[in-house]
Amino acid sequence: MPVSTFLVPSHLMLQLLTAAAPAPAPQAAPALPVAERLVGAALTEGHAWTRLAELTDGVGARLSGSEGAAAAVQWALRSFKADGVKAWLEPVKVPHWVRGEERAELLGSERFRGRPLSVMALGGSGATPPEGVTGEVVEVRSLEELGALGERVKGRIVLFNHIMQKPEDYGRFASLRSRGPAAAAKAGAVAALVRSLATASLATPHTGATRFEEGDPRIAAASVTVEDAELLSRLVAAGGPVRVKLVLGCQELPDADSFNVVAEVKGREKPQEVVLLGAHLDSWDVGTGAHDDGAGVVMVMEAARLLAKQRPAPRRTVRVVLFMNEENGLRGARAYAEAHAAELPRHVAALELDSGGGRPVGVVLRAGAGAAEKVRPWLSPLRTVGAGALMEGEAGGADLIPLMPARVPFFGLRQDASRYFDVHHTHADTLDKVDPVALAQSTAAVTWLAYAMAEMPELLPRPEVPTPSAGH
Repeated sequence: MPVSTFLVPSHLMLQLLTAAAPAPAPQAAPALPVAERLVGAALTEGHAWTRLAELTDGVGARLSGSEGAAAAVQWALRSFKADGVKAWLEPVKVPHWVRGEERAELLGSERFRGRPLSVMALGGSGATPPEGVTGEVVEVRSLEELGALGERVKGRIVLFNHIMQKPEDYGRFASLRSRGPAAAAKAGAVAALVRSLATASLATPHTGATRFEEGDPRIAAASVTVEDAELLSRLVAAGGPVRVKLVLGCQELPDADSFNVVAEVKGREKPQEVVLLGAHLDSWDVGTGAHDDGAGVVMVMEAARLLAKQRPAPRRTVRVVLFMNEENGLRGARAYAEAHAAELPRHVAALELDSGGGRPVGVVLRAGAGAAEKVRPWLSPLRTVGAGALMEGEAGGADLIPLMPARVPFFGLRQDASRYFDVHHTHADTLDKVDPVALAQSTAAVTWLAYAMAEMPELLPRPEVPTPSAGH
């Protein structure tokens, strides 16, 4: 879709914002001209879309340790500087896993003909011998079911099946991918197949990270398409052996040198107080990471560009962190928290964008009592993009987990993710899947939220007790 099709004439923006805004609350009255400049520019200039095209079509895939990841770091640094935003690199050691060959075959029997299966190695998977591994398939639908099988797992290929149908199911079944293969290896399995975590499939496998602890056996682990998982499940249920041959050529190379990219807009009154905007710069090695997390990257970069032009600057410092290695290790998140440990008590709010480029639908918080009352009066400019309400649920993000012990308040933009898991971690996560209108709307929302958090007279109360947050 051409960018010009979604531009809103800037002279109409103040009228739209004024129409959407109720009478300002006495405790916070953000100036509408500031909202016009920030929200209006994000909606009309198309800068985020242009940057997303540069990152996805220009740099491409960027798995940690790869040439693409290194190119993305330099691209981001150049882009910040071109925007007039102070930026620098902070070193981090990252894993360097390489996919290699991947193929699988359902071996024929008296009951059915053999055929190839569509698979993708899971990040962190071990390799098979060059000739591959062959085993009889045993199906499970939970880690508890795997444990109940006992000795029957030895020498088998475990199929982890599930019924993911909607985005909310991701959290229910993600442990089958992240922890299932290691559990199968400990039980004596020779390989693992995991049904893709997908809300739609056209014979498309979805990759993702799986974890093996150091010293534990590491087996070959691959995602299998929804269609092939259903086929294997039917054949197993019909009785008789179902055998699969799997060949994976994965390699775990020595850790590589990489960087988080950090940029900031200095606050005018309280520069020591930091509002953090985060997204992860790495992606999987398939597709070009347009939704995951190129969209998040360009949205926080655009927020920094627009805030850097704002006069006067916001009261507090807004810092953007493009984390490296969210997908298969969170090394960048941990490195940032360690390098800035002394500053974390002065991190007054943090947001991570890692839900794609969908349209904004609301705002969520993870903070202490009374936070909602402080934030709500600042949300009226977001009504023009459909995100002017606080919603149920907590803000968070995988890269924010290391900030939890410091009780940093989190704020978040809830986005429409109804189609996000159609292409998540696949070859199809490309620029054409991102709607430029929705991207511009979410960019506008993030920019205003960042300004609001940096400008509000009072700080958000810090949450009392850290709570666990699911990885991505």
